[in-house]
Amino acid sequence: MLYTELLQLWNESVQALDAKDLKGALAKLQQITEPSSRILFNAASVHLALGQLDMALKDLDLTIAKDERLAVGFFQRAAVMMQMGRLEEALSDCIWAQKHMRGNIVIDYRQLGLRYKLLSWQVLYNAAAVYCRMGQWEQAKEFLLMAYQERGTGRGGDIELALDSVERKVAPAPLLVPEGVVFRPRKQDIEQLQQRDFLGKAKVISSMIPNDDFGGFEPLRQQKPGFYEPKLEGAQDSRYMRVRTPYMARGPGQLAVPGGALVFLFGEEDRDGMINVIYDGQRGLLPVSLLEPADVKTSKRKKEKTVPSGIPLPPELKPPTRPQVRPSPAAPLPGHFSTDTPPPSHTIATHTLPQATQPPKYSANAASSKRSRAEGAEAGSVVVKVHYSYTMALSVPLDTPYLELKQEIAQKLDLPASQLRLRHKQHGSHVLTPLSGEVELDQTVQDIAEAGRVTLWCQREDPLSGRTILYHMVALYDYAAQGPEDLEFSEGDTIDILGEVNEEWLEGHCGGNIGIFPSCFAYRENAPHCSQF
Repeated sequence: MLYTELLQLWNESVQALDAKDLKGALAKLQQITEPSSRILFNAASVHLALGQLDMALKDLDLTIAKDERLAVGFFQRAAVMMQMGRLEEALSDCIWAQKHMRGNIVIDYRQLGLRYKLLSWQVLYNAAAVYCRMGQWEQAKEFLLMAYQERGTGRGGDIELALDSVERKVAPAPLLVPEGVVFRPRKQDIEQLQQRDFLGKAKVISSMIPNDDFGGFEPLRQQKPGFYEPKLEGAQDSRYMRVRTPYMARGPGQLAVPGGALVFLFGEEDRDGMINVIYDGQRGLLPVSLLEPADVKTSKRKKEKTVPSGIPLPPELKPPTRPQVRPSPAAPLPGHFSTDTPPPSHTIATHTLPQATQPPKYSANAASSKRSRAEGAEAGSVVVKVHYSYTMALSVPLDTPYLELKQEIAQKLDLPASQLRLRHKQHGSHVLTPLSGEVELDQTVQDIAEAGRVTLWCQREDPLSGRTILYHMVALYDYAAQGPEDLEFSEGDTIDILGEVNEEWLEGHCGGNIGIFPSCFAYRENAPHCSQF
């Protein structure tokens, strides 16, 4: 249901209540398909006024289910429970109402649209009324004295009467929200329901036609110099016609049109052989027999002209010319090709395209030639940057095994190495893949080093102990958990997939947490591969 429809029905129900039309108000409230806690509270108040306690209790149950911290809802339901003889539940509602008062003496509900202030002593008064009906008169007297202290001296008239009733062992009547006091929609929202014309009526500001008062719409007229002209060959749009001979209006609704004028067909031919047309901003009738298709005759000068006057044509979309590549000394001579290299096609016959290659592996020989680019790295060593809660860097030898690197990182982070997991990004990929060298002892830092550097991501992953990773996915968007079983992650995070719940939900691991998430929030980059933890 649209919010405007809900507001309309809500406002009409309140107006019916003010007019003492209880059944009409209830009918309006029942038309709301998705009622809020305030709408349900109003419905319960109407049922109470009609004496329908069962229906009022049902609506109050739904009210509290919608808003579990609505103190006035528990207060009202406790009074209804007392009237129905359900004393244990009434006492429980009084306790919940007092709890949701949150230590306040009063809660003013005017900001929510209810012109009522719930006082703490009223809740204690109703609790005393419940104890009276249970026959526990001492408990009732104790709660009434507490209510008297909270209300203040000199203002406890109702409580003094209740104390006299307790002395005579007569149960006092429970307190209720007064009849007719209901949640009302905001006045500003109701005012917005009225439709307003912010644009106003169109009017002619300037026109070449004398005394022009045309304020409607008309089709496009023939293009004038200075603008793009339609590229049509032969006849124009079939709705444009030309008048062969002049025509003088001979009746109401007809137009006077000079010969050769261009008109636009606005309707269909009627039985009298007349048709509605638009000419010079005016609509009227012309005989169909006087109309003929309008031909566009383009002169030879216009045909040779490539750019029309007025707005210039957009530039042509041509790719930039590739730079000339000097042949390397080891390049094969023209006309000689190796068996591993396919012959060039006509698109690359004059220009050599760079071939996609894998990232260069770092070696000890390359370290000596690229020492200037390795920041702070000594000969035969590599700089390792580790992303954790913070980023740190350390220099290790090239032949350092993964396990020793992991031990050194764990020592820097002051964490057990068994709880850490090292990952890295392969060239051209967005997925963080675990280092296989944690299982294969012959893998070293040299195998993943590039240009004197290694970038790793470190995570604590105790929850994955003994779990099997089916494959990895990359998060497309941020996902906030909707429940305790959900997995939260951010855009760009790598997610380890542990299982498939159904076609739409997956179980995964990210950042040391395990949970479920919608599969549409991530994409799978590579073919599935398994990794045993």
